[in-house]
Amino acid sequence: MASHRRPATSGCDRGAAALCVLSAAAAALGAVPAAHAAPRDSARAELDRLYAQAERATEDYDRADERADKLRHEVRDAQDHIARTQQRVNSLRERLGSLAGAEYRSGGIDPAVALLFSADPDDYLDKASVVDRIGTRQAGQLRELNGALRDLAQERAEAEAKLGDLEHSRKAVAAHKRKVRERLTRARQLFDSLSAADRADYNRSSRSGRPGLTGLGDLDPRAAAALAAARSALGRPYVWGANGPSGFDCSGLMQWSYARAGVQLPRTSQAQRNAGHRVPLSQARPGDLVIYRSDASHVAMYVGDGQVIHAPHPGAAVRYDRVGMLPISAVTRP
Repeated sequence: MASHRRPATSGCDRGAAALCVLSAAAAALGAVPAAHAAPRDSARAELDRLYAQAERATEDYDRADERADKLRHEVRDAQDHIARTQQRVNSLRERLGSLAGAEYRSGGIDPAVALLFSADPDDYLDKASVVDRIGTRQAGQLRELNGALRDLAQERAEAEAKLGDLEHSRKAVAAHKRKVRERLTRARQLFDSLSAADRADYNRSSRSGRPGLTGLGDLDPRAAAALAAARSALGRPYVWGANGPSGFDCSGLMQWSYARAGVQLPRTSQAQRNAGHRVPLSQARPGDLVIYRSDASHVAMYVGDGQVIHAPHPGAAVRYDRVGMLPISAVTRP
């Protein structure tokens, strides 16, 4: 009689089955974090991209605003100069008018006829020499007036050109301001969509890992003063287009800090890249400017111990970060 017992499962088969079950469970459990991690990483990358775009637009805004401010001063100076030239023209016209009136009142008759009828020829000859000198002086003043009128016309033409440039710069400032606001609005919306933990992680700074700042006694006094100023700004908010003292954008913090040390830096990070001499990153010293990205759209100050101090992005305060936080394009020593 045949046996109908099922074949016994070998130990190896039982182990393989258990391994399959465990692998499936692990895959099921691991799928949840992976699903969450991908969107989170994508959101962070998009946030970084939006902040980078906003920072570039901020630098464009700073540059356009700086040019507009310079043009405003030039237009004001030109208008003052025009006013002074106009006063000179008016004065010359008055003097010429007085001389012309005196000549008209003297009769303006032929000198030979005037001499014939003169009761005192000697007196007439004395007066005639004076009139001749007046005529020569009048001719000189007339030439001076013509020159002043030419100067006035040229100054007005130059002032009109500057006013045109100023209007163009104002429009550029407004356009860059719109770009910044658009990028920041999108970034804020994306940031608000993150979880509280992700927002805290994104904003986490390295201030707790305060650099040692050793060897500052060997620094150039200006670099030491600028570094002290930058450190005094720790915790103040990033404000686009601002250069202190209550808020800063990245290049505004550098400009403000070095101004405290008596050094005038340009307004934008692109210009600050060339505001001194370049040094290799391996030779960076506290106070040096570290320029980031190929377009030089971000700048920080090296503080030593592999760290920088900077104004990172909207929504974050001035803080320490590691020097390699972004691709470095240059290190400049003002």
